[in-house]
Amino acid sequence: MYISKSTIRVKYADVDAMGVVYHGNYAQFFEAGRAEAFRNLGYTYKNFEADGFSLPVVEMKTRFLKPAKYDDLITISTIIKTFPSRKLTIFTELYNELGELITNAEISFIFVKSTNMSLISAPEKFKAILLPFFKKLGEE
Repeated sequence: MYISKSTIRVKYADVDAMGVVYHGNYAQFFEAGRAEAFRNLGYTYKNFEADGFSLPVVEMKTRFLKPAKYDDLITISTIIKTFPSRKLTIFTELYNELGELITNAEISFIFVKSTNMSLISAPEKFKAILLPFFKKLGEE
């Protein structure tokens, strides 16, 4: 299992008229955490593109438990629980400054060739980077 943590501060532009983060903006928080998780692995979105593949979202389930508000510092926990094959599922948990879980999401992606969007298996280079996190636990 691979876990990455990062933080983001809620901007004024993120909140709605009720003073809470607008639900549509959470996807940007999930993406920010995902980008940092990949960066921490040493394999960024630029690497994905250079290696000729993309990761389109095919499903996103989100559960809102508590509101986030302007200027809150949110901790984003990005978790890969299963070794990728043709699909990559990422679990994201957002925590407020009190350490309370406020939102969680399960986001599924598929691996596709950038040139024609055809479905492919997870590239060997990406799997090799993730493998040590799964071998530690005897998983794969």
